[in-house]
Amino acid sequence: MLKRSNFWLVSLAFVFLAHGTGAAAQPVRTDNVEAELVAATDAIVPGQPLVAGVRLKHDEHWHTYWQVPGDSGLPTRIQWKLPPGWTAGPLEWPLPERLPVGPLMNFGYEGEVLLFATLTPPPNLAAGSKVGLAAHGDWLICKDVCIPGGADLKLELPVRDAAGPGRRAALFASMRARVPARIQLENAEALIESSRIRLSFVRAGDAKRFEFFPLEEGRIEPAAKQPVRREGDRVLLSLTAAQPVAADFNHLKGVLVADGGPANADRGGWAGVIDVPLKAGSVAATAAAITTGLASAVPETTADIAPVTFWVALVGAFIGGLILNLMPCVFPVLTLKLLSLLQHRRADDHAAAPPLVVHGAAFTGGVVISFVLLAALMIGLRASGAQLGWGFQLQSPWVIASLTALFFLIGLNLLGAFEFAIGSGLASSRTAQGLQNDRATGSFWTGVLAVIVAAPCTAPFMGAALGYAVTQSAPVAIAVFATLGAGMATPYLLLTLFPQVLARLPRPGAWMERLKQLLAFPMFATCVWLAWVLSQQIDENGLAVTLGALVLLGMAAWALGLAQRGARGFRWVAAGAAACAVYALIAATAQGAVEAAQSARARGATNSAWQPWSPAALERELAAGKAVFVDFTAAWCVTCQANKRLVLNSGAVTRAFADKQVILMRADWTNRDPAITQELARFKRNGVPLYVLYDGRGGAQILPELLSDNAVLKALATL
Repeated sequence: MLKRSNFWLVSLAFVFLAHGTGAAAQPVRTDNVEAELVAATDAIVPGQPLVAGVRLKHDEHWHTYWQVPGDSGLPTRIQWKLPPGWTAGPLEWPLPERLPVGPLMNFGYEGEVLLFATLTPPPNLAAGSKVGLAAHGDWLICKDVCIPGGADLKLELPVRDAAGPGRRAALFASMRARVPARIQLENAEALIESSRIRLSFVRAGDAKRFEFFPLEEGRIEPAAKQPVRREGDRVLLSLTAAQPVAADFNHLKGVLVADGGPANADRGGWAGVIDVPLKAGSVAATAAAITTGLASAVPETTADIAPVTFWVALVGAFIGGLILNLMPCVFPVLTLKLLSLLQHRRADDHAAAPPLVVHGAAFTGGVVISFVLLAALMIGLRASGAQLGWGFQLQSPWVIASLTALFFLIGLNLLGAFEFAIGSGLASSRTAQGLQNDRATGSFWTGVLAVIVAAPCTAPFMGAALGYAVTQSAPVAIAVFATLGAGMATPYLLLTLFPQVLARLPRPGAWMERLKQLLAFPMFATCVWLAWVLSQQIDENGLAVTLGALVLLGMAAWALGLAQRGARGFRWVAAGAAACAVYALIAATAQGAVEAAQSARARGATNSAWQPWSPAALERELAAGKAVFVDFTAAWCVTCQANKRLVLNSGAVTRAFADKQVILMRADWTNRDPAITQELARFKRNGVPLYVLYDGRGGAQILPELLSDNAVLKALATL
């Protein structure tokens, strides 16, 4: 028993402590985490900033997420509920940890963390009073499962003229040290080269290891390796850009960490927030990228390998240009022009006609200039903010429809339905005559025409090479396109430089007409492929209208052919049919058809092998005696995504599902769904993932959170 005097002393001590430190609120315990609203000082000083925050203490191996969570997860959110007159500054985020899960990488916190902000009270608070502060926190806490959590937190502090350190002052000090400050790297430069980003800067101190945490989502691949190289006093850190690269990605913003960060400050560790303008890569580095592969590391010294890799890139473009001459849409143009040169080699024409080498030079000029202009067009589009290459054209329904019509007309032309640009014995058009005349201008425009008809051929055959060129700097793109044109023009130029070779070419005859007609069928095959591509972009009505437009083009070609052979009145038929065809193509690729196709694809996703889960759908399938596998998942659940990529989509598992005739259902909890929440609770779960296999006979087994092929196959073997 305490003596009466001691009892009063103890009571007074408790009153003093309560008055001296403020009435600290008790921590709130939720699923696998303890949350508490705390302040850096033991009192509020009127008008003076007060640092306060939410302390999260995680159970062992559980974690919450940083402001940019990485491949999966959700950042913690804090909503302040302050008295009138108070203001709150931005949330301060200590440096996160890397949290790998399978092939994915997240950024977050384990153990104890404090997320804090600076609060400013009004200056007219009365000393001796007490003020209640409140905040609501929302977080996602994960281990093998992910559980959305949250709590309402409160803290009451006295108002005084001066304040001392609070009971969590040491925690505030350690967390402040982990908050990176904005820094300026010396001579920093960030270059984007295809899928690689190279950050280089002058090394400060003796740091050996560097890592980068992005401050914007969707900019880099969180799980990709970040190799570091050095060139003298410069550091080169290589990152992998997320694909596709966003058009507004023009600054590399993030936290740069050296040697483990401030936790290793005694050994030179540090961390800082950087914001470096992002520029297109150099000629040397981008040339290296095409030969080493997009996923390869940036070379340690571009000067050492630049000459070889750049020339290899040019050689590749040159060979690609040579191949273009074998494309069926180009070959007839060049063949007929060569045959016309054979006719102009007669002795009596030598005095009037220019030397054959002039024809070769003019043709080469037309080809190279056309390719350079094409490169300039691509560069201009990219400069205007459109990050695109040649392959991007195939994403436009109007381009696909136009290419389909062009190849269809080329095929009809080769079959002899009409004559345009490439003349034969039946041709009398001014265009054909211009191409076959003995002047150098005819050879120049033949080169231009060859590029025009070659451009569609390059889409399926040279998309990678052109995609490389148009995503690089202007000098690289122009060099590659010009070399491509030089390669295409070289065979023609060589034949005019060595005219004796022309004498060995076969004379014109019936074989030429048959060859030209045979080449029509590759054109029609290309039309089939393009129509299939178009069917993925527009709805079935738009596709039917497109096919109708091809019929109209066929009628226009037929009427034009009759007119070219002397029939009267058919030019108007050709013009009318062609106009109707153009109108039909515009209508078929209108925005409405595209949106309808997108809706159809969304419905198709719903009707795929995985059906959306609902209690009624599950009950209906079980009542029919069918086995059902339910995947309770969410987009923000990293374990769910890893299981889906590595197990549920694997070949062995999908074949086993099909063999056992299992109905597949997916319960998507990305947005909170009361029905899914209730179903999780029925299995004594409060988070995802959850995998349940119903045998159709009233039994159900729960699979582990971390799936494996063997675990799923073993469960299916019990059916």
